[in-house]
Amino acid sequence: MIRRPRLLALLASLTLVLGLSGGAATAVDADPLAADLDRILSDSRLVGATVGLVVKDADTGENVYTRSGNTRFQPGSTAKLITSATALDTLGPDHRWTTDLRSSATVQGTELVGDLFLRGTGDPTMLAADYDDLAAKLAATGLRTVRGALVADDSWFDSIPLGTGWAWDDEPYYYSAQTSALTIAPDTDFDSGSVAVKVSPGAAAGQPAQVTLIPPVDLTIRNNATTSTNSGVFVHRSHGTNVVNVGGSLAPGAAAYYEYISMNDPTTLVAGLFRKSLAAHGITVTGGTEFRAAPSTAKVLVEHQSMTLRQLLIPFLKLSNNLHAETLIKSMGRKVSGQGTWAAGISALEAALPGLDANPLTMNLFDGSGLSRMDLLSPDLFVSVLRKARSKPWFQDWYSALPIAGVQDRFVGGTLRNRMGGTAAANNLHAKTGSMTGVTALSGYVTNADGRKLVFSLMQNDFVSGPPRDIEDAIAVRLASDKAGQAQPQVQSKRQAPAPTKGDRRTDLECSWTKSC
Repeated sequence: MIRRPRLLALLASLTLVLGLSGGAATAVDADPLAADLDRILSDSRLVGATVGLVVKDADTGENVYTRSGNTRFQPGSTAKLITSATALDTLGPDHRWTTDLRSSATVQGTELVGDLFLRGTGDPTMLAADYDDLAAKLAATGLRTVRGALVADDSWFDSIPLGTGWAWDDEPYYYSAQTSALTIAPDTDFDSGSVAVKVSPGAAAGQPAQVTLIPPVDLTIRNNATTSTNSGVFVHRSHGTNVVNVGGSLAPGAAAYYEYISMNDPTTLVAGLFRKSLAAHGITVTGGTEFRAAPSTAKVLVEHQSMTLRQLLIPFLKLSNNLHAETLIKSMGRKVSGQGTWAAGISALEAALPGLDANPLTMNLFDGSGLSRMDLLSPDLFVSVLRKARSKPWFQDWYSALPIAGVQDRFVGGTLRNRMGGTAAANNLHAKTGSMTGVTALSGYVTNADGRKLVFSLMQNDFVSGPPRDIEDAIAVRLASDKAGQAQPQVQSKRQAPAPTKGDRRTDLECSWTKSC
């Protein structure tokens, strides 16, 4: 028989072991911060879910709180922290992408006798106006005729457009756009590989609605939308095609409706658009449109350079742009091994991780955006990278590019602009969000009420409710308001809205992907 004192000692030891190995937290006894974080994480929506949280002192590395720190989770878009940090180390903050026109043919007066190559290196910021400017620059040289083909060269990247582990049914949506070394964006959010479909009402009831594409690429539009008193429009690209179905109706005089969709085969669409730009600037191409790599003997005639990576960080991280992440991955692969592939890019990322105090053997990444359901990262890895990044020469640009809680300016607050306003975290917390069905995460920096700088990573997977972002907010605000030795009022976390329907694409995803923030 086990005597009672000995039984109590065994139970205490078992409790300690379970706390260290399972979901329970590890923290100093009677720590009011740890008690509050435990309480917040005891939310009934997390029963059966997996949750990890690590908080450390940014300067000393002292552990403040840890729960399942070395457990691997699907990171969602917080993976972009890892992609951007390794890209800054590998490519450099002043990296630019070049798009040019080149040829190995001879120029005879106003004629180019041979093929004209349009060559891209993956610039995710190319707009229709930039391609038009390339045509204008070529026309300014006096060239008027190309006696050969227009050849689109996208060989800087491989021909695999979609990442491993991406959901097939996401393919028509703009946040799942295809990678290409020759691509185009509709506006200065730089959602490369996508098109904005603008649907406007007709002049009077009964007339067809008007459909405009931005940029004006050659998609097939099946327009069944009308003008009537009942408003409600849908736009959908058929899977694996460039056929876009538009339906529903808009009231006379109503504001235009915009829907962003991905395009199938961006290279072909860019080539078609550029051919029109050449014609608009008085340049005739006598041959057809072809697709192959330019010969090594081809010389650059005119070129366009992108903004720097340092500048791209703002739309990339603030708005959680997936194709920017994949462009960085393939660009790293091209620079390090001469191969613009996901495999080469991930290898380059892994090679850069030790320089960020992270062990590549403790994670799995298959893409740069976090869209892949096969990606696995731990809170411990995020916190290590967040701490080490503070010593990098590019840190201030990177830190400033992270979404900032509660700041309404879209290119400052980003995906956190509508969260934590009026709290201690507002205009304080800089962090990357991540959200897909069954996945939500928040990792970054916050300063507490004592001025102590903290790094943290919170990852929540496998919940079946709507995304519990209010739990993230409650933890972030508690960290921001923490004061040494001072307990906080136990205010119940307030939900911003009723629990969304399971699998609701509008609420499960990053708010920037649905243009709701």
